[in-house]
Amino acid sequence: MSVAQHTLSQEAMALENKYGAQNYHPLPVVLSRGEGVYVWDVEGKIYYDFLSAYSSVNQGHCHPKILSALNEQANELTLTSRAFYNDKLGKYEKFTTEYFGYDKLLPINTGAEAVETAIKLCRKWAYEVKGIDINDAQIVVCKNNFHGRTTTIISFSSDPVARKNFGPYTEGFIKIEYDNLKELEDVLINNDNVAGFLVEPIQGEAGVFVPSEDYLVKAKALCDKYNVLFIADEVQTGIARTGRLLASCGNCNCETKSCEGTPDVKPDILVLGKALSGGVYPVSAVLANNEIMGVIRPGNHGSTFGGNPLASAVAMAALEVVKDERLAENAERLGIIFREAMNEYIKTSKICKLVRGKGLLNAVVINDTEDGDTAWEICLRLRDNGLLAKPTHGNIIRFAPPLVMTEDQLKECINIIISTLKEFE
Repeated sequence: MSVAQHTLSQEAMALENKYGAQNYHPLPVVLSRGEGVYVWDVEGKIYYDFLSAYSSVNQGHCHPKILSALNEQANELTLTSRAFYNDKLGKYEKFTTEYFGYDKLLPINTGAEAVETAIKLCRKWAYEVKGIDINDAQIVVCKNNFHGRTTTIISFSSDPVARKNFGPYTEGFIKIEYDNLKELEDVLINNDNVAGFLVEPIQGEAGVFVPSEDYLVKAKALCDKYNVLFIADEVQTGIARTGRLLASCGNCNCETKSCEGTPDVKPDILVLGKALSGGVYPVSAVLANNEIMGVIRPGNHGSTFGGNPLASAVAMAALEVVKDERLAENAERLGIIFREAMNEYIKTSKICKLVRGKGLLNAVVINDTEDGDTAWEICLRLRDNGLLAKPTHGNIIRFAPPLVMTEDQLKECINIIISTLKEFE
């Protein structure tokens, strides 16, 4: 790399550091182009993307079908607000509710907004349908969750960095251990004011923690037993990432049929985001059936950009790509290959403790403390070797490439990862 080329990256990073709020700690690489599973930096070096914008780019960078939908709609109409009807929203709502097997969709923009929407919807249902006294509704959540960083959400977060000095906090949440059915049932038995159970089918930001095989099935059964809404936050795990359309969902009568033969778990409220956008324009959504979504009336909730025609066109194209290219099936097959290869390496490794995950949402736990820097140093070396990944919780490296990856590409990436790890043995 020439001095002039190196300056391009340094200047870009310096601009962000000088003029941007320091709310992220990016890996020091400056990207300027993406296509499929690849990204390029400003100096022209190519990398495999193994983060996929936190699973927003499941369909790959700059997918031509999604870009075509974006550009075509952008030349016609981008925004009307919900003060008027537009000719795309109804089509998008019909398409997506049929795709996932629900009656109604409430369109929002970002994942955190969608979670906030689900919380409001659950509470309103609790008062108007379940009959809980006003302002007494409780929602059960799991420790070490990550649902976003809005004021309400951080109120039930376990992350001190997200919480500290942002109080006072919103009440109305009961925290229990993840993957602990006994604790969930104890809360439901002893509290008549529980309205919902909000859960990530896999805890992604916490380090890709996969629950017990029957956890979601039995948790849903408990919710049904005690008339509590099962709310699945599939912002990161949804849209084929874990080897099926939804990580929480079994025989849900969804359009892709990718989850047939798995236990039957259909969330009462489904929260989607990230890959619903195809990685090109913010789109999120909350889905539920009429008996739940029917409590929402004009003025109860909304967003100027929610349901805009541009987002509607993009989301339909993004979901079509998932179905047409069988991305859930590809994620399941490649995920097995990845974990088998990493588990074989870990047998004799001193630097890696274990690998866990589902589909193409995986994590490798590094033999270091959470406040150590080994995982960060490994990610820097992976960058040097042409692969981009990022640590979470200090000693865990999350690996989540675009789902359009081929087996040959994955095997090349496995070689890069293992050869890089060997440098730290």
